[in-house]
Amino acid sequence: MSAVIRPRATQSPCNGVCRMDDTSGLCMGCGRTLSEIGDWGSMSDEQRARVRDLLPERMARLRHERSDSPENGR
Repeated sequence: MSAVIRPRATQSPCNGVCRMDDTSGLCMGCGRTLSEIGDWGSMSDEQRARVRDLLPERMARLRHERSDSPENGR
């Protein structure tokens, strides 16, 4: 049986892309808002975990929006 390894809640989801999407206001690298990025260091582990739980859906939405953009011929 393989164990699912989940990143620690305290670990930043930043991957160094650090470009904000003008439409959604989300970082295109990690899916956080500017406020969440700025507040990360002062958030509790529980707050960080709540933000991390939102990121997969946000990143999927960003990928979908980018695939439908006029720059991609749509």
